[in-house]
Amino acid sequence: MKILSFLILFIYAGILISCSEKNEQKQRPNILFIMSDDHASNAISAYDSRLNKINKTPNIDRLANEGILLENCFSTNSICSPSRASIITGQYSHINGVRTLKSLFNPDSNHIGHILQKAGYQTAIIGKWHLHSEPKGFDFWEVLPGQGVYFDPEFKEKGLDETTEYDKRKTKTIKGYVTDIITDLSIKWLKKRDPKKPFILMMHHKAAHSLWEYNKKYEHLFDNIKIPEPVSLFEDKSHRAPETTKKENNLLFLSKRMSGQTKVSSVHKFDNWPTGNLDISDMTRKEIIKATYQKYLKDYLRVVASVDESVGRILDYLDKNGLAENTIVIYTSDQGMFLGEHQYLDKRWFFEESIKMPFLMRWPRELKAGTKISELIANVDIAPTLLNCTGTGIPKSMQGHSFYPLMKGKPIKWQKSVYYRYWMQRGTTPAHFGIRTKRYKLIFYYGLNLDTKSYGDPDSKSAWELYDLKNDPHEMNNVYHNPEYEEIIKGLKIQLEKKRQEVGDTDGKYPEVLKRYNAAY
Repeated sequence: MKILSFLILFIYAGILISCSEKNEQKQRPNILFIMSDDHASNAISAYDSRLNKINKTPNIDRLANEGILLENCFSTNSICSPSRASIITGQYSHINGVRTLKSLFNPDSNHIGHILQKAGYQTAIIGKWHLHSEPKGFDFWEVLPGQGVYFDPEFKEKGLDETTEYDKRKTKTIKGYVTDIITDLSIKWLKKRDPKKPFILMMHHKAAHSLWEYNKKYEHLFDNIKIPEPVSLFEDKSHRAPETTKKENNLLFLSKRMSGQTKVSSVHKFDNWPTGNLDISDMTRKEIIKATYQKYLKDYLRVVASVDESVGRILDYLDKNGLAENTIVIYTSDQGMFLGEHQYLDKRWFFEESIKMPFLMRWPRELKAGTKISELIANVDIAPTLLNCTGTGIPKSMQGHSFYPLMKGKPIKWQKSVYYRYWMQRGTTPAHFGIRTKRYKLIFYYGLNLDTKSYGDPDSKSAWELYDLKNDPHEMNNVYHNPEYEEIIKGLKIQLEKKRQEVGDTDGKYPEVLKRYNAAY
């Protein structure tokens, strides 16, 4: 009798363990990774910027209210393709090979798509890919060729044409507005997926990239409203290193495009500004800058309105279909964006508005609602974190670190600085690298066009800049030559060198960089 009872107990325990293992397998979280292009933190109301009174993003804000918000998440190379490669590989640009907009991504690299696919996840990417090679590692993909367009966009789709080189493959045109279409395609995929398997869906918007062609229904949003100006709009840049102000991608430059005085761009096929030309006749220089700023921000924020609407639609889908509780939803951007700060547009620079990525994450099963994390986090940390969340091993090839313990409120030893390097020597932005700590930002402009000569910009002189973010949060006072910061600079240079050694970016291939760096050290 005792033997029989023991046997029954043993079998019952085995059934429980088996059920538990199956349940654990079922409970692996889904991931919905929503990423926009060039969406500045300042254009999300959860980040409490100067634009909050006139620009609300209630659907994106839901993720902060119901989950976490990273206050200091940074791109390590603030330009589209390099940042996207770092996000999925967990590697810096010099390791993953995507240093510029023209770099070709190795589709066989060990990125998060491949890793989760092997771990049993359904993987899909829909929208902007922008890495110039086939999106391998995804069971399904439907992506824009290059930048894509806002209206009636073309898409490349897995299985549509696999007989030619990726950049020559056939496309299909879908009528409508690109943000709405990417949302529709994403929901369509969610409906067709295998409900027995966990999924990762990377939903990548073209918006809010230039030329900011908004959906017609938002045409009158912000009519008769004056957009608040940044304090640095008319900054006196005499404090800056001279080599950083010789030719700028600024609002005055944009005014010529918006007014039809110069070609809109070589990439976009427009003779005139797509949302209507700006009349700047009989205006002073200051008036032109102010008028350009207003048009730029209104066009941009109208585009953002569609993105927020999209987030609301897909969150509603998760709610209605019982997927919200165990789905990690992330909203981010590939980098930040200047919205008139320093009189700039675009990104590239190692300034806050350019490098700071919005990052909001909801996971009801695991994360405490309304949590804010102030630690310094880099885009190379995103892939390791997602793998950690799914219980998937993090490969040694990834240079980033999981911030999952920080999200759970656990005290851990964390990085004291983030490393940044912009490789593209352009007339508008010199090539540079540096570090950002909680308080300081040290930048070295080496100004050399290394092996990216296809851009054709000449070398420039080297220079240093230092910003004290506590006393100068808007970065309007370069204190590198202030004797009061002499000891701080010495310490930061030691930190910078240690960081370069740590990430393996030591310029062994580029003695001309080391010569400039060491001479100025």
